[in-house]
Amino acid sequence: MALNPCLIRKLLQLNSATLLSSVKFRGQFSSSSLPLYFDDENVFYHSLDPDSFYASLIDNSTHNRHLNQIHVRLLVSGLHESGFLITKLVNKISNFGEIDYAGKVFDEFLDPDVFLWNAIIRCYSRHNFFGDALQLYSRMQVVWVSPDGYTLPLVLRACSALPSLDMGRRVHGQIFRHGFEADVFVQNGLVAFYAKCGQIARARIVFDRLCDRTIVSWTSITSGYAQNGQPMEALRIFSKMRKMNVEPDWIALVSVLRAYTDVEDLEQGKSVHGCVIKIGLELESDLLISLTAMYAKCGQVTFARTLFDQMKIPNVIMWNAMISGYAKNGCAEEAVKLFQEMISKNIRTDSITVSSAILACAQVGSLELAKWMDDYIGKSEYRNNVIVNTALVDMFAKCGSVDLACMVFDRTPDKDVVMWSAMIVGYGLHGRGKEAIDLYHAMKHSGVPPNDVTFVGLLTACNHSGLVNEGWKLFHCMKDYGIEPRHQHYACVVDLLGRAGYLNQAYDFIMNMPIEPGVSVWGALLSACKIHRYVELGEYAAEHLFSLDPYNTGHYVLLSNLYASARLWNRVAKLRVLMREKGVTKDLGYSLIEINRKLQAFRVGDKSHPRSKEILEEVEILERRLKEAGFVPHTESVLHDLDNEETEETLCNHSERIAIAYGLISTAPGTTLRITKNLRACVNCHSATKFISKLVNREIVVRDANRFHHFKDGVCSCGDYW
Repeated sequence: MALNPCLIRKLLQLNSATLLSSVKFRGQFSSSSLPLYFDDENVFYHSLDPDSFYASLIDNSTHNRHLNQIHVRLLVSGLHESGFLITKLVNKISNFGEIDYAGKVFDEFLDPDVFLWNAIIRCYSRHNFFGDALQLYSRMQVVWVSPDGYTLPLVLRACSALPSLDMGRRVHGQIFRHGFEADVFVQNGLVAFYAKCGQIARARIVFDRLCDRTIVSWTSITSGYAQNGQPMEALRIFSKMRKMNVEPDWIALVSVLRAYTDVEDLEQGKSVHGCVIKIGLELESDLLISLTAMYAKCGQVTFARTLFDQMKIPNVIMWNAMISGYAKNGCAEEAVKLFQEMISKNIRTDSITVSSAILACAQVGSLELAKWMDDYIGKSEYRNNVIVNTALVDMFAKCGSVDLACMVFDRTPDKDVVMWSAMIVGYGLHGRGKEAIDLYHAMKHSGVPPNDVTFVGLLTACNHSGLVNEGWKLFHCMKDYGIEPRHQHYACVVDLLGRAGYLNQAYDFIMNMPIEPGVSVWGALLSACKIHRYVELGEYAAEHLFSLDPYNTGHYVLLSNLYASARLWNRVAKLRVLMREKGVTKDLGYSLIEINRKLQAFRVGDKSHPRSKEILEEVEILERRLKEAGFVPHTESVLHDLDNEETEETLCNHSERIAIAYGLISTAPGTTLRITKNLRACVNCHSATKFISKLVNREIVVRDANRFHHFKDGVCSCGDYW
């Protein structure tokens, strides 16, 4: 029976002392009698059933203090022995989040039935006290209270959340013993439990045995496959569900969107988006997050941003989807700006947020920005997080400072194999092969076994440093750790041999590979042939590349470079015709330089900058000083059949030369210049930059498509081996 809200408020305003005095006044109150109440004007009686009356009071309570007063009244009236009322009280206390109070009320009840056990287990499970929920279930079994169809799904949810596979399997056995093998509610809980514990095959067995499948059944198995890295199977299940005319709910659509995101099938993802709109769920927050993540990962970051902006208060998952989407689609600056906006609004970040932002900083390549990010992390709760610090190591290495990367590495207390590998890769990126190998030995000494990424870093470090014997030995050490070489390892070895001039050995190595050579392997061979002008073998490698990856511009450019270096201009011309026929165009080269925390971009012969006149004057000054110092241009670096005067003019207008000139007129003497180039540095610019570093007494750090070059006092850190 529902009570008048005004009366409820008046009743709840009475304290226990008032109640006791009123009872004493009537002189006839007992656990079975009717209580006496007052309003503002007179005394009246309510001939109500006590259980119904107090149940209505509990249901209509709006504050925890109301429940405290009702609890006192139940104790005074003797109704605290009513399992029905105490169960309702525990459920309501749980709604207010008073976990300890709910536990106290439960513990004071002498002989709880299954309904009260369910209430307290639900309370702990609902508020993420999953271990306590399982302990209560164990106590319930000790006192011989049999679970019902509501108990078991609650316990399974706690098992999957911990996760506790062993406990869940015991519960599975109890489901059979108690006769719930046909209860679809319980069986759905089993499907979800096994899926969340990574036992998707067991989840499928339970699902296949279900006679009466609900939308929850279909959603649980679809979500399970999506969450366990089997998106194609998730999509097959969803297709089967649709053929059964089962209408999907928003949870099923979230799982399907995740699957299409994983396989990057934008068109099918768009069709699901249409379904979302048709059903009228386009404002459902989890679906908005999933749609944002899908569009962002599939490269549609502009549309993803429109979805992001639709959400009035984006949660951290939404921010992560957008920041990560920007970072992974070449929009690093936008990712950093969004991260800075997030922290300016005091929105709590998580490790995924900061890792994505660090990745974006690494892509921007700004050392100043990298230092800002490191400072932010140092003041945050993630300063000792090994995942975040690993990302910082990678960031500093990619922003040109292997020393700062090493600083982060050294200050991290508990290093895992990923962090060790990141530092080794960082050394390799900067051509510091000996340091990489020394760190590898320190890693083994610390008891951390290497993984496949460790060896990629080591082999890269060796081939960038000319350490052929060391790299060869390390490659054959992989089997000692049970690591099967992948294409990337084989490509590193081909690169290692090829760069050193052992082209025949590299070819023999490819021919004896236990797996079919892929693009990376043939690409490494072609690159080596270009370095050593080995035309015949280079053409053989190019044939395989054109067959495997016919629309990759880089392969055609490499072969064109090889022909040009051998002055085979006719073949260069024919190759350009082939490129036009296939619609393949050469990427335009550009160089970025960071000045006062701002990145400026320059292309070959660029005259668009407001200070272009000063820049070109500085380029001419540098060119004159280079000639006076005895620098001779490497004219084979030009891929056109030009006369010598045109060749030299083209070379001195390469984008990195313009960026260096801008840096010299924009910074104080002695300032390090940091330049990022999207293509591999040409031989001529590499040699010229060595001379320039000595002439202007500057360190010049250049990050090209392959590695870092540190130019100082006329010497490059790569030892002219890149």
